[in-house]
Amino acid sequence: MSRADLGIALPSSWRRRADPDHGVLVCARSAAVPASGVRPELVLRCSPVSEDLTAWRDDALAELGRRLHDFEVEDADDYDLDGRPVAYRRFAHRVAAADLVCEQWAWVVDGVGVTLTGTVAREDYPAYCDVFEAVAHTVDPGPRAA
Repeated sequence: MSRADLGIALPSSWRRRADPDHGVLVCARSAAVPASGVRPELVLRCSPVSEDLTAWRDDALAELGRRLHDFEVEDADDYDLDGRPVAYRRFAHRVAAADLVCEQWAWVVDGVGVTLTGTVAREDYPAYCDVFEAVAHTVDPGPRAA
């Protein structure tokens, strides 16, 4: 799967890069740095998945819990987003002195897992949560089931 296979609309002023060899279809960072010093970021990734959506996300969160400092899941919901099953997770962790909040939406389409992760400093979350959600609504992870 490539970026061309997916649809996503990102804030126009955000700087973009990609690393498709490592599953990063697009990484977008805010051009502005908030007072927290942590630049908000959105990352769209894909990877092969052999599990169903819930099991895949449960395994991924368990792995994040082992790797990230002070990891904590703050919200988890599985629902339909624009007619597609999606797993939504909000979690927190620390990097150095920064308390970060991540919102993550995940889809599985034809054995490919797609995740959109928005990351921001906790103090900046109220200013960016609507931006992250608006972008999540634009993600088109591929063909719809018949």
